Amino acid sequence: MKLVKTLMAVGLGAAIAAVSVAQAADKITIGFSQIGAESEWRTANTNDVKAAAEAHNIDLKFSDAQQKQENQIKAIRTFIAQKVDLIGFVPIVATGWDNILREAKRAKIPVLIMDRDLTVSDDSLYVAKIGTDSYTEGKKVFAWLDNYIQTNNIKPRNGGDKINIVILEGTVGSSAATGRAHGFDDALKASPNKDKYNILASQTGDFTRQKGQEVMESFLKSNRDDIDVLFAHNDDMALGAIQAIEAAGLKPSKDIVIVSVDGVKGIFQAMVDGKANATVECNPLQGDLFFTTAEKILKGEKVPKSVFVEEGVYQADEAAKVFPTRKY
Repeated sequence: MKLVKTLMAVGLGAAIAAVSVAQAADKITIGFSQIGAESEWRTANTNDVKAAAEAHNIDLKFSDAQQKQENQIKAIRTFIAQKVDLIGFVPIVATGWDNILREAKRAKIPVLIMDRDLTVSDDSLYVAKIGTDSYTEGKKVFAWLDNYIQTNNIKPRNGGDKINIVILEGTVGSSAATGRAHGFDDALKASPNKDKYNILASQTGDFTRQKGQEVMESFLKSNRDDIDVLFAHNDDMALGAIQAIEAAGLKPSKDIVIVSVDGVKGIFQAMVDGKANATVECNPLQGDLFFTTAEKILKGEKVPKSVFVEEGVYQADEAAKVFPTRKY
């Protein structure tokens, strides 16, 4: 009897092991290169990717590029060597990807882009892009600003005839910075009120809070009494700028109108505190859509070249109500 039980136990163990091996073989492996952790938004994006991978039962090989394109290229090359099923990444800049993506294509590994756009000589080098529409975000910023200025009859602080705007740009060469800049500029040029505005200064803050504060300090040293509006390409730079504005003895949101992009909790708190005016949402919760799309690609299904997540516009008078519902 003991021998029978032993044989049964061995047989059961072997069966369980066989099932485990089969399940492991069926599990999708995806290599993913994130650009880094430069902001609240990026941290939320990373956390959502990792949580969604677990929910989809994905074997995720995650790499943090620490803001360097060369690190992303190395990571993608490693994913190719590991023979992953699919490669995903957030391109830190828009160009310089052709060679590594050709390597992935030769290895017959599909590539799925998240969040930012890229420019390649052959669009077939990647299957699709999941994420946000930076150009539309820029247009939304100006639309909100123009309406706010006209509705509230905001006048230039220096007594002049134009509303002076300073801009904190994102990382140079990134599609998010380029898209938001072009969207804002095009909306301004198309506005019947275009002659009422002047871009006083525009400089990169590299999407970080510290750099946003430093550049805003520089703007204020040169034009303290002339700045009417700050447009920051992301909330973190706006939050840094708020510190600089207060240190200069001015009231953020009152002396200087502040509008930015992302919609992170930090800027909602700033709006609740009366220190910011509005934010245009750039939704970082893209993980589920990313892995759902990846699964379709690996099943041979056709997917759109660009798949966008939903985004809204929020201003100070609704911040307190919306704040508790924010997930990032």
